[in-house]
Amino acid sequence: MKSVSPPPTAPAPPRRVGERLVDQPQVPLLGRIQRAMHAHPLLGPTAVLILACIFFTIAVGPRFIEPLNISLILQQVQIIGMVGIAQTLIILTGGIDLSVAAAMVFSTVIAGKLAAEAGTPPLLALLLALLTGAVCGSLNGALVTRFRVPPFIATLGTLSIFTALNLYVSGSQTIKANALPDLLLWPGQTFHVLGAPVTFGSVLVLAAFIVVSYILRRTAWGEHIYAVGDNAEGARLSGIRTSRVLISVYIVAGVVCAIAGWLLIGRVGSVSPFSGEGVNLASITAVVIGGTSLFGGRGHVLGTLLGALIIGVFSNGLTLTGVDVLWQVFTTGVLVIVAVGLDQWTRKVAG
Repeated sequence: MKSVSPPPTAPAPPRRVGERLVDQPQVPLLGRIQRAMHAHPLLGPTAVLILACIFFTIAVGPRFIEPLNISLILQQVQIIGMVGIAQTLIILTGGIDLSVAAAMVFSTVIAGKLAAEAGTPPLLALLLALLTGAVCGSLNGALVTRFRVPPFIATLGTLSIFTALNLYVSGSQTIKANALPDLLLWPGQTFHVLGAPVTFGSVLVLAAFIVVSYILRRTAWGEHIYAVGDNAEGARLSGIRTSRVLISVYIVAGVVCAIAGWLLIGRVGSVSPFSGEGVNLASITAVVIGGTSLFGGRGHVLGTLLGALIIGVFSNGLTLTGVDVLWQVFTTGVLVIVAVGLDQWTRKVAG
C-alpha cells in the first residue's frame, strides 16, 4: 500500500520588525527600570530632583518655589557645582581627588595676596591664580602617573601640602573685601530675573557645565577620558596615551578649582585660608548622587549639576521646614548610600 504523505503546511508569515514574540517572557517592571537607568544615567537624579521639589513645595508652601528662594539655592550650590566638575573629570578616569578644596582656597590666597598687597594688576593676579590651580593639578597628575601613587593617597598627601601652603602664604590672615579689586569680587555681583537677584557666578557655573558636557561627549579627549576610566589597560593597548590623558585631566581639574576659588571670593566677599570647609565631601557627594560611577568610565557631568541641585534643594527645604542640621547631614549620607547602591544595581545590566 502506498503511503500518503501529509499535505505541506503553509509557511509562517514573516514577523514584522518590532513584533513581540508571544512565547517570549516579559521583562518585569523592575528589570525595565534597571535597564532604563543603565541606558540613561541622568534618569535617576532627575527623578529625585523633581520629587524633592514637589515634596518641599507641598511641605513648605509656595515660598519654596519663589524666584528669590530658587536664586538662593543656586548661590548656595555654585561652589559645590564648580568643584564638582573637577571631581567628575577625575572620577571618570577611575580616580578621586581629596585636594580639590585645598587647591581652590590656595588659588584664592594667591590672587588675594597679589592683588591686595603686592600691587599686581587684578587680571594678572587672576591669571596667576589659575596657573596656581594648574600647578596643583599637575603635581597630583605627576604623582599618579609618574610615581604610580594611588589617587586617594596622592591627593590625601597634597591636601596637607596645599593646606600648609595656604596658611604660610596667607599668614593665617583674612583679606577683607575693601582691599580686593572689583574683578575678584565680580562673581558675587547680581542682576535681577523676575525680581530675584542672580549672581554672575551662578551663570558662570551653568556655562561651565554646558561647555564641559560638550567636551566630554563631542571631542576625542572626552572619549579618551571615558576609555581610560572604563579600562585603562585596554585604552593603552588601543593606542591612547593614558598617562598623558590622566595628567591633562588633573591639570584641567586644577584650573577648574581655581575658577571655583574666584567664585568663592565673590560669594563670601573676602579671601580666607579657612574657607571652603566641607567642599571636598560635598563635591564627591554631588558626583555620586548625580550618577557618576566611582569605578570610572560611566557618568555625565550634567548629573553632577543635578546632584549639586539635589543637595541644595534638600538643605534649603529641610531648613525651611525647621529640621535640625543634624538630620540634614543624616539625609545627605542616606542619599550617598542610595546613589552608590543604585550604581551597583544598574551596573549588573552590563555584566
